[in-house]
Formats: sequence, C-alpha cells, structure tokens
Amino acid sequence: MAHLLLGVIYLSFISLGLPDSLLGAAWPSMYGEFGVPVSYAGILSMIISAGTIVSSLQSDRLTRRLGAGRVTALSVAMTAAALFGFSVTHSFWLLCLWAVPYGLGAGSVDAALNNYVALHYASRHMSWLHCMWGLGASLGPYIMGYALAGGSAWNMGYRSIALLQILLTAGLFVSLPLWRGAEGSGDAEAENRPLSLGEIVRIPKARAVMVTFFGYCALEQTAMLWASSYLVLHKGIAPETAAFYASLFCVGITAGRALSGFLTWKLTDSQMVRLGQGVIGLGIAAVLIPLGEEAALAGLILIGLGCAPIYPSVIHATPAHFGADRSQAMIGVEMASAYVGTCLMPPLFGLIAAHIHVALFPVYLLALLVIMAAAHEKLLAGNGREKPNG
Repeated sequence: MAHLLLGVIYLSFISLGLPDSLLGAAWPSMYGEFGVPVSYAGILSMIISAGTIVSSLQSDRLTRRLGAGRVTALSVAMTAAALFGFSVTHSFWLLCLWAVPYGLGAGSVDAALNNYVALHYASRHMSWLHCMWGLGASLGPYIMGYALAGGSAWNMGYRSIALLQILLTAGLFVSLPLWRGAEGSGDAEAENRPLSLGEIVRIPKARAVMVTFFGYCALEQTAMLWASSYLVLHKGIAPETAAFYASLFCVGITAGRALSGFLTWKLTDSQMVRLGQGVIGLGIAAVLIPLGEEAALAGLILIGLGCAPIYPSVIHATPAHFGADRSQAMIGVEMASAYVGTCLMPPLFGLIAAHIHVALFPVYLLALLVIMAAAHEKLLAGNGREKPNG
C-alpha cells in the first residue's frame, strides 16, 4: 500500500508542474484575443502568486483539519476547475477571477505534499519527486504547443490539461483510504493547535529558513527569466542560440534532481545544500569571466545543476530542524517565502538592467547566493551531526 501511495504522490507532483509554465507558453496567443497589452500577463501572474502565498500560509490549518490526502485532492480539483475556466473565458477580467482558484489550488497542496514526503519518505524521493515536477512543467508548454501547432486555439491547450487534472482528481479521491491508513499514526499530531504566522516567525531559526528559501527561489527565477536577455544584450549571442542556452538551465535542474536522489544515499541534506551552493558559485564564475559562449553555456548548466538539490533538501530537513509537530506550519511558511522571492527579485533585476546594465546579471546572482548561503549556515548553527539519508 505504501508503494501504491508513493506512486499517487509521484503523479501528483507531475500534476503540480503541468500548469506552472502554461501561461508563459500560451500568452503570446492569448493577449491579442483579449485586447490587452502583452504586459498584462504580469497581472495574472501576480494574482496566481498571491493566491499561492495565501494558501501556503493556511496549509497548516487545512492539513491538520482535513489531512494531506483531502487537501491534495481538493486542491487539484480547484486547479482543474480554474484551468477549465481559463479555457472557456473570453474576457481578461474573468481570467483574473479564475486566476484566484488557480493560485489557491497550488499553495496548500505544495506545502501538504512536501511535508508528507519529508515526514514519511527518504530524501531521495524528495529529489525525484521534484524532478517529476520539472517533468510536468516541461510537459505543460509542450501540450500547449501541440494544440497550437495542430490548428487549435490556446483554449484547447488549457482544456486538455484541465481534463488531465480532472482525471487525477478522481484518482486522488479514490486513493483517500491509502492516505488515511498512512496518516493514522499522526492523529495526535493533528490535534495540536495550528500555529499563527507570528508564532511561526518567533520559532528559533524560522527566519533563517525563510530567508534561505527567499534567496534560493529569487536566484532560480532570476536566472530562468534573465539568462537569455543577458546572453543577447551583453554577450552578443544570437537570440535563438541564447534561448537554447537558457533552456539548458532548466534541463540542469531537472537532470540534477534525478542525480541528487542517488547522491542522498551518501550525503546528508545539509551536505547536499552546500554542494549545490558550491556548484552554483562555479557556474556564476563561468558566466562572469569573459571566455566566450562555451563558458557561458557551461556556467548556466552548472547553475541549474547546483540549484537542483537545494529546494528538496532544505524541505526534507524541515522536520529534523523544527520537529514533526511544527513541520507543516514551517513548510507552509517556506513555500510562501519562496513565492515572495519569486515575485519580487526578478522584477528588481529588470529595473537594474533597465537603469544600470544587464551585465550585472551574474553579480546579482552572486549576491542572492551569498544571502541564501549565509541564512542556511545560520539555520545549521548549533545542530548536531547529521546522518546520511540512505
């Protein structure tokens, strides 16, 4: 039964990734139909992110009340409804309305699933599950592109993924007895009162892990968004070549998480994070030094590989750092901090690129790396010796 439930969780992580890259892939075909500027994608993105932050912060309360299985099923159902709403909408403001459940459906399930895996499974599964998220995030634009190439409108791409989410929702509701059996030992834990945000922030080292997530996601998303522009505007690389190079950053993350699962047999979570930070540092150095296209390509791949183990390893270590009774609340706050970093820091670099120079891209990444590494070391200060995950 445990293996069957793990399979359901793997499918759920693919489902989490499917909608994440969909708006960016579809928007060039959407905005003209709605008669709005191309920049209005930022409005939808902000609404979705705000909903995700709110639901992440509520994940502790919801999971204690409903259990991880019900939260997952209901959240995927909400996302499926939002995606279907997108597919039948012909008004931008209705899109904004559907973006609310789109975001709310993402935060709680992300925190609930990550906490469940951190409590019940080895670190390698956390790495491989986040690799599955990357697979889903890659499949979403492919499905949209297939729909557009086949002569269908963007609506059909959203509808196709909505149908996949509906099928998964049905499977999740059928699988609820598996979750109840696995969560039976956590009944006493569920009786504890949910923690407020103020109480969570006052937990020792809570701020350190929040800054760690903020810095990591700020670095990852800034690299993902601005790598291509940096290569074109500063390195003089052709746009089509730059787009290919930038895509290898995402390939590095996905492949790195597959590899990280095997490394966790020998390394602890903190060692995995430090290894990732070191590889990111090497990648930034390769991008920074003037050694031509090959160095920039190698640097972006290294930054992606370095990013790979950090997010899953810090999440998996959360119960060890803060206790199983607090881990759901902490992971919810970690998710919220991650989305705040995602929302704020890439646009900040956009202002720097516009008013100073895009050449500061690797310097900006280095500053975020230093912030993340310092916060993580503060998190680890005074902790006992960890054992490898294998």
